Amino acid sequence: MKILIQLARIIVGALFIFSGFVKLVDPIGSQYKFEEYFSEGVLNLEFLIPYALPFAIFLIIAEIVLGVALLVGWKAKFTINSLKLMIVLFLFLTWYSAYFNKVTDCGCFGDAIKLTPWQTFSKDVILTFLIFLIGKYKTHIKPILSKNNNGLIVFISLGISSIITWYVLTNLPIIDFRPYAIGNNIPDGMTYKNDGKIPPIHDFFLEDAQNDLAPEILKMEKVLLIIMPSLEKSEFIAFPDIKNLADNAKRNGYSVYGVSASFSEIITLTQKKYELDFEVLFCDETTLKTMIRANPGIIILNKGTIVDKKNWRKINKLAL
Repeated sequence: MKILIQLARIIVGALFIFSGFVKLVDPIGSQYKFEEYFSEGVLNLEFLIPYALPFAIFLIIAEIVLGVALLVGWKAKFTINSLKLMIVLFLFLTWYSAYFNKVTDCGCFGDAIKLTPWQTFSKDVILTFLIFLIGKYKTHIKPILSKNNNGLIVFISLGISSIITWYVLTNLPIIDFRPYAIGNNIPDGMTYKNDGKIPPIHDFFLEDAQNDLAPEILKMEKVLLIIMPSLEKSEFIAFPDIKNLADNAKRNGYSVYGVSASFSEIITLTQKKYELDFEVLFCDETTLKTMIRANPGIIILNKGTIVDKKNWRKINKLAL
């Protein structure tokens, strides 16, 4: 039994660290998932939507820290009880997703590994069994180092996780698992292959009042897209710099387009207020949120290939 508990300890600790890390590099993705869970059509907890990001960050960091704590044997009782609370929450969410066919991609492993709702639920059932088994025989969970050193390792994992979170929110995900990563070609991602797999890029269109301009734009060599998924929620402090960037890009031979899912009225008001001299095209909001984790964000294309991406805070680092 002692060997079984140690094996379960390693499996649970490693899985929690891995699951937390692949979400840590893109916490806004988890924010979107919790917003979906809190929405009227799912759990109907809309008052929690404004707190989706801090809630996501707390759970992500807790996953990593508790995984580390279990592996090093820091405060076994507290760690195991915390893991029990967390896995029960995850078990409920994944069961709800699977049974009611809601939030069909729960983001358990971020965008790194895609599981079906029932696969995710099954994984959580196994983890629940292992965590409660460890809890029953928690006397076998011994610290691997001295008390102070174990605590120091846990504290360091908390510090590193917090720093990574700050960096990613200020910039963009440090590892981009999505199909719009730098170096990927959008037309290739929209093409069916002979392997029968669904194309990773879909619902990609750039519409003006009459036509979808995406096929034309994806053939151009120098394109700068200013992505504004929801203008109502954009960081308006960015728009003076956005204007300067767009004007400079045009002088350097770029075709510049804004892209948003917002209504034309707020687009027109924003263009007038900040003197934005570029056309704003329409695209699905979910697609735009997938393309870049910033509002606004900048994407540079060359014949459909993503050359560079930047959060609006890092506009000055764009090489045009």
